[in-house]
Order: sequence, then structure tokens, then C-alpha cells
Amino acid sequence: MAQVRVTLADVAKKAGLSTTAASMILNNRPDTRLSKEAAERVRAAAAELGYRPNMAARSLRTRSHTIGFLSDRIATTRFAGLLIRGAMHEARRQDMALLIAETESDAAADDPQGEPDSDPAAETLAIQAMMDRLPEGLLFSVARSREVTVPAQISGVPVVLLNATSATPGACCILPDEFEGGRAVASQLLDTGHRKIAILGRSRFHIPDKYSTVTVARRVEGVFTALKGGDVEPVAELDCFVWTADEGYRAVKSLIQAGTQFDALLCLNDRLAFGAYQALLEAGISIPRDVSVISFDDDPIAADLRPALTTAALPYEAMGELAVKRLLDPKSERREHLVPMPIRQRESVLNRTN
Repeated sequence: MAQVRVTLADVAKKAGLSTTAASMILNNRPDTRLSKEAAERVRAAAAELGYRPNMAARSLRTRSHTIGFLSDRIATTRFAGLLIRGAMHEARRQDMALLIAETESDAAADDPQGEPDSDPAAETLAIQAMMDRLPEGLLFSVARSREVTVPAQISGVPVVLLNATSATPGACCILPDEFEGGRAVASQLLDTGHRKIAILGRSRFHIPDKYSTVTVARRVEGVFTALKGGDVEPVAELDCFVWTADEGYRAVKSLIQAGTQFDALLCLNDRLAFGAYQALLEAGISIPRDVSVISFDDDPIAADLRPALTTAALPYEAMGELAVKRLLDPKSERREHLVPMPIRQRESVLNRTN
């Protein structure tokens, strides 16, 4: 149940004074002739009821030029902090300040397969602090893309969901175009002559569970749509429920030991690819001469591998910028806005058509 905000009228009623009198006392007006005893009653009532001044109401005569960015663990999650950087840059371009608050309500946000650990109290506190200062609007963001419900405490200001879908229709959502990203990655392997492709991370037969995300489902759908269009059946489809380098290493090592013949590995995130590199090189398999490797996310380490990893980038900075634009545009359509995932062309994919 949403917490009911204590109003100045509630404080005044409890103290047995008018709202005007209570306002003068709480705002420390020097010209008030109210007694010391009355002032003490008002302050005691405010403390007992948990009254917090509505900064937004105070600033109705002038715009605050402030945007709120409320998230679970964006700032402390690897490269997802680019969402904040993009939003901050666009806010500055529009003469806005960006206020950031985190609830730390997703203990496994750094793991795209992690299970959320909600903290309603932390979220409520962060929202109240934001709503005291936000007549302009609020970005509601999550590190691990999923369906969310906008909390009832957020009211009276525009809201844009960033890296999330809405549980209710009619919301403005900013997401990476994962379906097209998946299709582009698989198509690159097909266009470069690869036909013996192993999928690492999710199979088409995977049953969604509590660890699944909206974006993962779309990524997988895009991959298999492209392969079907190219009339190619994967030689292997390996489910990895935790997308880490260790899991990637173990999965590819088992693939090699089973004697499976493959000329390309399509990894559903970069950390799986990091582990795949280790298993391939340990077995004396050259990348990309023997096996090409392609992936998703564009982790900062991807460019430092040898050979450097070809990967579809999560467009977090562009998403942050677009979120602010949509938030401040009164004519913006309240729907999903998809941001393309550019492929970072590096050295891990060999053109076998030459």
C-alpha cells in the first residue's frame, strides 16, 4: 500500500492551529506573533506525524530545472553507468540538473541473470526525496532490464522508464533494440560464410524463469530468426544460467571434448565470450582462423582481448540521452522507443567467403 503523504493541514489540525499559522512557524517567519507554546505544539506535531516540506510545491512559481534519475544499482553496475552519463549530458544541453538516487534494490544487478532483491523502504525514501524537488520529471531506471510498475508515490510529473518495460500500458519506455541486435549478430556470421554455429548462453528451447529478462528474450529471438532465415541449424545450443567467464569456459570446453565441429561461437554476452576464448586457446584452437567468436554488450575489456572481440554494443549512453529528450518533450509518444545496438567490428570474426 502506498504511503500517504502528511500535509501541512494535518500538522495544523493536530496542533490545533490554522494552516497559515503552522506554515509561519515551520518556515520561521520572523513577523509571527504566535506564542512559544504554539510553536512548540506545531513542531512536536510535525515530528510526530513525520511531516516533510513539499519542496515541489514551494517552487511552483518558478521551474526547478531539475530532473530526477531513480534507479536500483545503475551507478554501481559496471558499464551501465553510461545510462547516467547520457542522461546527464542531455540534461546539461537543456539547462537541467540531474539528481541521482539509488535504492540498491537489485543485489544481483551486475549479473544479467541475477535475482532482484527488492527493498521497498529504500525505494520509498528515494522517491519521496525526489518528489520533494521534481516538477520537471523523473527517469525510473533499472540495471537488469525487466517489467516494472511505476510506484504510486510518483505522481504529477512526467515519467520515462529507462531500460525497462511497463506493467501497465501507456508508458514511455527506452530500451535497446535487442531483437534487431540479435538478428544483426547472427546475420554477420551467416554473411561471412559460417554455417557450423554454436550458441552459447540460451537455447531456443529454454523455458523462461525468474532469471530471464525482457531483453534476453528479444536477443535470442533475433538470433534464431536470422538463423532460420539463412536456413542454418545451430550445431549446439548451450544454456548457461549464469553468464560469467567461468560458465563460458566450462561450456566451450565440454563442447570441444564432445568432438562437436563448429566454425563459430555466438555468445549471448561478452563475459561468456571471455571464457570461450580461454577454452579455445587452451585447446590450441585459433581465433578467428579456426573458430570465429561474436558476442553482445561491448564490455570495456572486449577491445583489449587478443584478438579484439567483435560485439554488439549496448547503447546505454544514447538511451540516457533519448530518455531525457522524451521526458522533456510534451509531444513524445508514450510507447517503447528502441535504440539500435551498433556492432563493434574487430578481429574475432573471419570472412570465410574469401
